[in-house]
Amino acid sequence: MRRMTRWLWSLSLLPLIGMAADASKPDPWSPVRILVGQWQGTADGEPGHGTVARTYEFVLKGRFIQESNTSTYPPQEKNKKGEIHEHMSLLSYDRIRKVLVLRQFHTEGFVNQFAINTAASTASKLIFDSESFENLDSRFRSRETYEILGPNEFTETFEIAEPGKDFETYSKSHFRREGS
Repeated sequence: MRRMTRWLWSLSLLPLIGMAADASKPDPWSPVRILVGQWQGTADGEPGHGTVARTYEFVLKGRFIQESNTSTYPPQEKNKKGEIHEHMSLLSYDRIRKVLVLRQFHTEGFVNQFAINTAASTASKLIFDSESFENLDSRFRSRETYEILGPNEFTETFEIAEPGKDFETYSKSHFRREGS
């Protein structure tokens, strides 16, 4: 009976032992964990002025963060017909390279892959540089910059560079966490 009691007691400590081991490991999600949640905001750029709704959530047993985005641009001088732009993204952690990777899937058929630029990023400014494109000339470059303004607010700037040219801002969105 005593042996069984000791064995059961040791089993009860397993979650705590696991927590201690996990606490000593760096959290690869720490730079982007703040994004998890539901966001609303405004978007300005080439398509005009609009609104944006976005959600970030952990999926597939916490191995990925999925982003769902809908940007709505009503008809306006800059964009006579208006448009609704949707994209979905997956953030993953590449354990081999030890970097966060962002893959975006756009309704226009583009697939962009970015990796976090650890040398240029800070705790409040995350910079993702393009690595590859699907359905776009591979000589293009693009960049996603997230500026964390507080626990409930951030901006995202999307820049693109045509072959042989410098980056130009395509759009900038300003987000606030829903309910804040």
